[in-house]
Amino acid sequence: MKIVLQRVTSASVKVNGKVVGSIGTGFLLLFGVGNDDTEEECRRLADKIAGLRIFSDENDKINLDLDAVDGSLLVVPQFTLYADCRKGNRPNFIQAAKPGKANELYEYFVDYLRSKGKCVETGVFGADMKVELLNDGPFTLILE
Repeated sequence: MKIVLQRVTSASVKVNGKVVGSIGTGFLLLFGVGNDDTEEECRRLADKIAGLRIFSDENDKINLDLDAVDGSLLVVPQFTLYADCRKGNRPNFIQAAKPGKANELYEYFVDYLRSKGKCVETGVFGADMKVELLNDGPFTLILE
């Protein structure tokens, strides 16, 4: 599993010109699933993300988590995180999970975060999506 996490002041995703998910302060997560990924990895990464303390406190120290800033999550599926560009000029996606498995783990990840009391908005699996964000910092992490 690969996740690109961006701390944002706002983010949204559109499908066919219509907003399908939108948040204010929080995390935009670009979410990729690999062939060997499992529900256990979903839980581990979701727990890590839920507890990340990467928002500034009153002393401008990176010390606050999502709950402390009343933050939300926008989770966007993105198989291209598994692109292999080592050979040639056209990426291959052999390491990306097949759509059925990827969607299953994507939904599991989102449901797990919601079960932890997190406010989660989503993109649409398999759709052509347009993502807009205002990166805060910028602050971007890559989680695997």
